Amino acid sequence: MAKEGLFYKFLLWRDKYIKEKHFILVVSFLVGICTAASAIILKQLIHLIQHLLTGNFNESGVNYLYLLYPVIGILLAGLFVKYIVRDDISHGVTKILYAISQRKSRIKPHNVWSSIVASSVTIGFGGSVGAEAPIVLTGAAIGSNLGRLFRMEQKTLMLLVGCGAAGAIAGIFKAPIAGLVFVIEVLLLDLTMTSVLPLLISSVTAATVSYVFTGTEAMFKFSQTEVFEIERIPYVLLLGVFCGLASLYFTRVMNRVEGMYRRLGVYWKKFLLGGVMLSILIFLFPPLYGEGYDTIGSLLNGQFSHIMDKSLFYDLNDTYWGILVFLFLILLTKVFASSATNAGGGCGGIFAPSLYLGCISGFLFAHASNYFPFTMYISEKNFALLGMAGIMSGVMHAPLTGVFLIAELTGGYDLFLPLMIVSISSYITILMFEPHSIYSMRLAQKGELLTHHKDRAVLTLLNTDSVIEKDFQTVAPEMSLGDMVKVIAKSGRNTFPVIDGKGVLLGIVMLDNIRNIMFRPELYNRFHVSKFMVSAPAKIKIGTPMEQIMGIFDDTKAWNLPVVDEEGRYVGFMSKSKIFNSYREVLVENFSGD
Repeated sequence: MAKEGLFYKFLLWRDKYIKEKHFILVVSFLVGICTAASAIILKQLIHLIQHLLTGNFNESGVNYLYLLYPVIGILLAGLFVKYIVRDDISHGVTKILYAISQRKSRIKPHNVWSSIVASSVTIGFGGSVGAEAPIVLTGAAIGSNLGRLFRMEQKTLMLLVGCGAAGAIAGIFKAPIAGLVFVIEVLLLDLTMTSVLPLLISSVTAATVSYVFTGTEAMFKFSQTEVFEIERIPYVLLLGVFCGLASLYFTRVMNRVEGMYRRLGVYWKKFLLGGVMLSILIFLFPPLYGEGYDTIGSLLNGQFSHIMDKSLFYDLNDTYWGILVFLFLILLTKVFASSATNAGGGCGGIFAPSLYLGCISGFLFAHASNYFPFTMYISEKNFALLGMAGIMSGVMHAPLTGVFLIAELTGGYDLFLPLMIVSISSYITILMFEPHSIYSMRLAQKGELLTHHKDRAVLTLLNTDSVIEKDFQTVAPEMSLGDMVKVIAKSGRNTFPVIDGKGVLLGIVMLDNIRNIMFRPELYNRFHVSKFMVSAPAKIKIGTPMEQIMGIFDDTKAWNLPVVDEEGRYVGFMSKSKIFNSYREVLVENFSGD
């Protein structure tokens, strides 16, 4: 109680002496320190577990423990989540997007530590995913919960969630600019003068802490021994198209495979299928083990002759076609390994898989191109680096993040122009087929994604239930015109839903359609509702996204439309006027200060 009293005194002192905008900068600095510490702890745990498990593996032969370790990893992580955390912590970036989309920005306190534990075990034991999405969720949780601790308002909470995500990216990659750009481009956080400085402070602080504890070297050692020449630009454009198509393959296949696992329902079924799939793939292709950063480092430095170490195919290491086929098979199967890891109970993200696939895609493109005698020679090292930006841009729909992250990760600033070209061409290619990133498509399918488009954002924030009107008088199809007139006398509406005994909507009665007969008593027993009811121009199902509802209103030109549930039972009516009134209220409440 004494501690609480002191804390409340501090809050009162802060309100009195420190302006809100200045205190936000202090909190963003704290967020940067905490997220960097979390990132360092996570990376060290992963490396420690991997070293203990695989440090003595035979380089020139088969290692059967590859069949066992990944299964143990996703089992331990899954049991931890299922029985200790008791909450879904997968798809970290999607969860942050959802929190921001709903303008709540409240992320549960356990996310500060639960993702670190689950992902370190998953990846350390060989799960074929990345640590970045879990640490981004951790960072966002740190920002959200620090903001709530200091009783900060809703809009500030959203900014601190962004600060946490930016600090996490900057801390784990030592890439402060990429952290800032990621928040703006992937998390769709609006960039204003009041938000730039806190985001920068968190990013720079996190990167600085990482530099202090892990050194100032770039994450991947890359030395550009072959200068990029302008004549190679057509090849860079083609690489971008190739990366865009590879990104589309990765996005679509992951979405479908995850759907397949969801349909299994029972946890143990998902674990068994995921464990078997993952262990077999890693046994056949050991580079799929963990994040795959060793493979990236080898390809970026032209050391691809050892790519098949620790595998069944060790003897093919020095053959041109052996390396080409081996890497192509990894390109195809990585998405299955990543999906199996997460769906089977593990915890990880697709940052590392994107970088990994990008590096392999760029190397494969250059390696295959150089085989043909009439083509210009292109650097396999340079194109491996460019491919990383291409796949990241395509999968995340984030060309700027791809450019700055790869430049900061590798120190490859001399390749800035081709990095931009490959990122843009990859992004444009996938955009032709898939309008949403792998992160946002899940929310977009549910109509829960907030965007920079203010009209769409307001529609997303509208609560569908709040605009359903239920004061319409219902009638039965067997009712006579006389009974109908009595109902009309009690109602202030011009539309009457017709429902059967089970509540299913059969049609509607429009007052204008019966006005010519409703004042003729001699017809009261001759006509029944079933004779003069008409079909509704359209029916709106409960749960339909508001943006889609407005499209239905535009298509039908109607002002009132009935709402039904999944079984077709009548729920109420929606009117354009009610939606417009609610729209104005949400606009004033959420965007008046923008």
